[in-house]
Amino acid sequence: MLKLLIVDDEQVEREGLQAILQKGFPSCQFMQAKNGARAIETASEWQPDLILMDIKMPGVNGIEAIERISVFLPSAKFIMVTAYDTFDYARQAIKLGVKDYLLKPSKASEITTTIGKVIEEIMREKSELALRQYEEEALRKVMPIVESDVVTQLLFDHVHDVHIDDMLRLLGRERTSEAFVMLVMLPIHSTSEVLYGEIKAKVRQAASGWVGAMSARQIPIVIFRDASKTYRAQAASLVQQFLLLRQREVGGDLFVGIGDSYKGLENVKLSYQEALLATANASLPVKHQFYGEIESRSPFAGGYQDKQTEKQFVDHIRLGKWDIVRKMVMELIVVHDQHHASLEQSAQWVLERLWIIARVAEEMGIEVEKPLFSFQVTQYQQLRTETESLLTKLIEGIVTHQSRVQPDAALQMKQYIIEHSEKDISLELMAQRFGLSPFYMSKMFKDQEGMNYIDFLTECRIEKGKKLMADPDRSLKEITYEIGYNDPNYFSKVFKKVCGVSPTDYRRAILGKRA
Repeated sequence: MLKLLIVDDEQVEREGLQAILQKGFPSCQFMQAKNGARAIETASEWQPDLILMDIKMPGVNGIEAIERISVFLPSAKFIMVTAYDTFDYARQAIKLGVKDYLLKPSKASEITTTIGKVIEEIMREKSELALRQYEEEALRKVMPIVESDVVTQLLFDHVHDVHIDDMLRLLGRERTSEAFVMLVMLPIHSTSEVLYGEIKAKVRQAASGWVGAMSARQIPIVIFRDASKTYRAQAASLVQQFLLLRQREVGGDLFVGIGDSYKGLENVKLSYQEALLATANASLPVKHQFYGEIESRSPFAGGYQDKQTEKQFVDHIRLGKWDIVRKMVMELIVVHDQHHASLEQSAQWVLERLWIIARVAEEMGIEVEKPLFSFQVTQYQQLRTETESLLTKLIEGIVTHQSRVQPDAALQMKQYIIEHSEKDISLELMAQRFGLSPFYMSKMFKDQEGMNYIDFLTECRIEKGKKLMADPDRSLKEITYEIGYNDPNYFSKVFKKVCGVSPTDYRRAILGKRA
């Protein structure tokens, strides 16, 4: 119900105007004010939607009253009521955003027509605002379910366009926004689930990014750049907040690897790989490492002087190209030996390569013991032997774990999605159900089925929706909830994105053909 405030120093004018408006707009509420000062007071207390303001009044005139009311009630609309049709008043009124004006005296039909147009505008704005608030609330409810899925897809694959666009809008971001990745490594002896929840709360409180699924104490976080801070200051501030969470626990500190900042979400994967590489040596006294600060490799670093090669090394591990991985690590020792590099430094660089393999294994949900040399090596031959032993143990552990995964796991996941597509299915919940890492499960499903799981889930829901639309007795709202969406507008957006037409047009087409 809209609220209308009539402001005029003549009671006869106020009463006459209200009588006309009550007849034309019986559903509205009305109040009156006899001067500008009372109008300001009433507007502050009653919060009207539309104010009809006389201009010439003793004390605070109409223009001044409009100016002061607009400060604390910017949503209010104003119509100027005056017997003075002068350019000066019109100019001031336009400046203050007055929607229209009425000249005294005016016909009842002119009054209702003028005010009716503004009321329509108010109602349209209220509907649009209510729709935006409804959509944002619906998205906030679904955010905890899809957030970790979106992060996983960004880091390893691609993400469903509708999901990413809506989530970006909620944070006031765009696809071209600049972002970087922080990889938080939780200590072994810690209540990881509690810390995971606290870290998610911190990031959401700051409205600065999205937290991915935790896998073997690793938590990836996509952070959007804050233009008011430098990249380093923003990252360091978050690291400090995360470290403070550890003060309530014992069991060692967490460690944070930080990738470089990139423009465009398609480059988030690069920042994640850098964050992963930055966690290679978590024993540093400072409990975080910027990838850009990693000491540059010497010319004889066995190919690792090139940061792009380091990232390719990670990709080879993920793809299980163990012959290439083994060759890259062992060649590092050969090149160091040929250039008579420091044995101690060479051993450290080799260990870092092994630690990266262990990190990627943990990313896939495979718990491995941190590789360490069993004794202080004094010769390059010893370094080669020890490295071969640790490398073989790592690779065998990973291969053995993967061989235990049911060969038809992806098929089972696919069947589960088909049978339960109407439920809230998240990557984390699926991973728990099948006993797999969210990252590994996502990769396995994409490799075997040719699409990521969230696109397959969307496809199942859309196909089910199409079948239900053939029943004219079912409303689109009922279908929305029946197939697993919580918001008809969101379902309509997804449907149009996938099918190229709205649900209403699609239904009209199939029901028309049937008729």
